Amino acid sequence: MQMVKKIVWSSFAEEDFNIIIEYILKNWSNTTANQFIDLVDYIVKQISFQPKMYPIIHKRLKIRKCVLTQQNSLYYRESKELIEILRIYDNRQNPAKVKFKKADKD
Repeated sequence: MQMVKKIVWSSFAEEDFNIIIEYILKNWSNTTANQFIDLVDYIVKQISFQPKMYPIIHKRLKIRKCVLTQQNSLYYRESKELIEILRIYDNRQNPAKVKFKKADKD
């Protein structure tokens, strides 16, 4: 039986998500913002069931990358007990500049 892992978000990831939603609301519509929220929710749920479904992009830190949209990627790390959502990063920026912070645990 497959066990669903708990998801925790870093403060960086929470801030990234909020900035993206604000940007979408300012430049597009509530519908587009809700579609993005639904997409992130769906992907995060999938990752909680199958954490290894996306490729490792940083071996030492065990960070995986999921391309959410043409503009945004979600970075996460799996540990024994949980999944840490580290960032939602703009793909148009230099990926070498992305900074990661441990998730804020309960």
